[in-house]
Amino acid sequence: MRKILITGAAGFVGRHFSKRFLDIGDLVVAVDSIVPLTGGIDPSRGWPLFNPGDYQNFHFLRQDCRQYFVEHADDDFDYALHLAAIVGGRLMIEYNPLAVAEDLAIDSAYWQWAVKAKPKKTVCFSSSAAYPVEFQQRDNYQLLREDMIEFSGRIGVPDMSYGWAKLTHEYLAHLAYEKHGLKSVVYRPFSGYGEDQDGTYPFPSICKRVLRQRGDPRIEVWGSGDQLRDFIHIEDCVDGVLMTMDKIDDAGALNLSTGVYTSFKEFVRMTAEICGYHPEVVGMSGKPSGVFARGGDCAKQQIYGYRFKITFREGIERATAWFDRRGPNAT
Repeated sequence: MRKILITGAAGFVGRHFSKRFLDIGDLVVAVDSIVPLTGGIDPSRGWPLFNPGDYQNFHFLRQDCRQYFVEHADDDFDYALHLAAIVGGRLMIEYNPLAVAEDLAIDSAYWQWAVKAKPKKTVCFSSSAAYPVEFQQRDNYQLLREDMIEFSGRIGVPDMSYGWAKLTHEYLAHLAYEKHGLKSVVYRPFSGYGEDQDGTYPFPSICKRVLRQRGDPRIEVWGSGDQLRDFIHIEDCVDGVLMTMDKIDDAGALNLSTGVYTSFKEFVRMTAEICGYHPEVVGMSGKPSGVFARGGDCAKQQIYGYRFKITFREGIERATAWFDRRGPNAT
C-alpha cells in the first residue's frame, strides 16, 4: 500500500485522483479546507460520482493545506499531489486576481514543507494559463509546446495572476530539484471538464443551459463565442498523469491536452444537436472570454506513450445524459 498526499482533494480534479488511488488500494491522505466558490465538496456529504466514506483507506483532514504543512512532517509519502489552489471560473480570474494570487503563498508553503518531509515524488499541477499569451491571440495563435516556457531563457507573459502564480510554482519545482534533489513532474492541463465539475466553469454551465433551453431558437455564450479551447476529459487527464508520472523526475513539464481546438459556439451547437435541436448561437461581448485560442501540442505526450481517448463529443454526450437524469438545475 502506497501513501498518497492529495492537497485540494475535495475539488473537481482531486476527487477523481482520490478515487483512482483508493480503488487500487493506496492510502489517501486528503487535505482540503473547502473554500467557497472553488468547487470543493465536503466528503461527509458524499461526492457526486462516489462516496469516499466507503473506503477504509481514505483519511480526510478539513484544513488549509498551509496549516497541515505546519502541523505535519510525515516523511513516508510515496507521492504528493499538490492540487490546492484558489481558482474558480473566468470571473474569478478576471475580477478577483489578488485572491488568485494567494496561490503564491500556498505553493511556497508546499515546497518549504517538501524540503523537510521529502516525499518520494511530487506531482505538480501548473496550468495552460502559464503559457505566453502572445501565442494565443486571434491574429497569432498556435498549439502550445512545453518548450515555450524555458526558465534558462525567455519567459513570456502568462495569463493574469493565475498564470503568474502557476509559472512561479513551476520555477519553485525546478529549484527544489536543483537545490534539494526533490523529484517532481509538472503538468500543464488545458480545459479539463467532466460531469461533476463546479457550475462556475464553462463546461457544466453550457451543458446545463442547453438542456434548460431545449427547443429555444437562440442561445447566448460569453465573449464572441469564437474563442477556441482544447477540452480534455478529466479521466483522460488522470490517465495521462498515472501513465507518465514516473517517467519525469527533474520538474520537467508535460501538457495534458488533445491538440483539438473547439470554439464555444461549436461547443453549444454540438451540445444542442445531441439534445435534439439547432438554435442560433450568439456571443455576449460584455462577458470576459480570456485569450482567443488556447490549445496544447501533444507531441511530447506521445513520446511518453500517452494519447487522450475520450472525444469532446463523447464527453458532452456523457455529461448531458448525467445532467438530464439529475435535472439541469441540480448542483
